[in-house]
Amino acid sequence: MKTILVSGGNSGIGLQAAREFIARSHRVVLLGRDPRKGEEALASLKAGERASFLSVDLSTHDGVREAARKVLAEHDSFDAILHSTGVLTMQEMRTADGLHPFFSVNYLCRYHLTQLLLPALRKAERPRVVMMTAAVAPADVDYQAFPEFKPFNFARMREAVQLSNHHYAAHLARTEPDFLAGVVNAGAVKTDILRMAPWFMKAGAKVAGPFIYDSVEKSAHNVVEASLRDDWQPATYWGKTGDFGRRTPIRLDDSTTQHVMAVSRDLTGA
Repeated sequence: MKTILVSGGNSGIGLQAAREFIARSHRVVLLGRDPRKGEEALASLKAGERASFLSVDLSTHDGVREAARKVLAEHDSFDAILHSTGVLTMQEMRTADGLHPFFSVNYLCRYHLTQLLLPALRKAERPRVVMMTAAVAPADVDYQAFPEFKPFNFARMREAVQLSNHHYAAHLARTEPDFLAGVVNAGAVKTDILRMAPWFMKAGAKVAGPFIYDSVEKSAHNVVEASLRDDWQPATYWGKTGDFGRRTPIRLDDSTTQHVMAVSRDLTGA
């Protein structure tokens, strides 16, 4: 039986992944902000003591530290962390740390929380860290505005945020040789991530959704397999939704990876 931490696990793809982990007789710990949604998620899993929920705020440094404290107070080891947290906003806004939430939630909290939980992960026989993102090509991206992204421009800055997950997977593959670390394209699926999206995106999704959306089961397939199977190498990217066999090695400029990691350490202290 594996114990899997699912950040963003109280809805959407994270909850579907948790449902499949439970169906395969594993244990899950769900992280989410909304206690009501967390209780509803637990009720839907019907897993008894094999599922638990912790209400946390992963958008700030202090929130991530408190989340790690709560997690470690109840669990001293994990087999896997699945990061399915995400927000979609194009507005200019800032967290208490002065960072844009698209950057904080879609990348930085993943780095920060994982770093704080590394000792618990290292106790597993084959630890793995799996991160979900929107589709992005693992190629050279302009990091000139990283990490402040001021003023925030979604069209020009989205790729740098998403690709930071790839850099972190490459970093883990180099520094934690026993780990499996990978990134999965979440595909197009209707989830709560649209709650902060501009009206025209919501309207377009409502009209085109039936024709473009993947099922939540299809979108969860690769992250579930990556979280449980050992027949892949770090660092790996799954770009094709629902097809675990179609994967590519993550190969990035090492100097850029080192820069992204140095900035991440400076921001979080982790």
